[in-house]
Amino acid sequence: MHANQANTAHIAQLVARAKQGDHQAFDALVEACTPQVYNLALRITGSRDEAEDCVQESFLRAFSNLRGFRGEAAFPTWLYRVALNVANDAARRRSRQPIAASDLADPRSDDPPPDLDRVAAGEPNPDASPEQSLLQHQRRRVILRAIRSLPDKHRTVIILYDLQHLPYEEIARITNTRVGTVKSRLNRARLALRDLLAPHMELLRE
Repeated sequence: MHANQANTAHIAQLVARAKQGDHQAFDALVEACTPQVYNLALRITGSRDEAEDCVQESFLRAFSNLRGFRGEAAFPTWLYRVALNVANDAARRRSRQPIAASDLADPRSDDPPPDLDRVAAGEPNPDASPEQSLLQHQRRRVILRAIRSLPDKHRTVIILYDLQHLPYEEIARITNTRVGTVKSRLNRARLALRDLLAPHMELLRE
């Protein structure tokens, strides 16, 4: 059995036990799924504190509704849906608030932020000078603000695909749409993002 198949089977076993009231099994689910949920919430809200709150709320909702989980989708897919709703609600509340510099380079998030080609802005360089680090934070600030300003459906697909690196098929299951819809939304999101970032091209090209 491949590693991903073994992990899927393990998650399914934990879900079955948790539905029977096994709190240790649910705790194991929380431990297994927290990194993905946290990274998703961080990228949607732009705040570490908000992301941590979203993680707690997502698992509270998941626990409350676990008995109603019928397995039509895999548990991680179902959990992503819950987390998306929680994080998007939080993002709407924060939509007019600035992103703190400390929220732009979270040490627990090891995926690179986007670049203009893949909507992401390069790996942080641990050997960078203070000036280079400041410039990198400025780039991240501009890009994250632009992503956060997109409509929910566009922000969601660009984060899930370009930052979470999920395949089209999985995103379609999470968002309860068709693959063609995901691709269309992603294309529109990238075009909108390019327009939003156009005034900052000099900064992003440095």
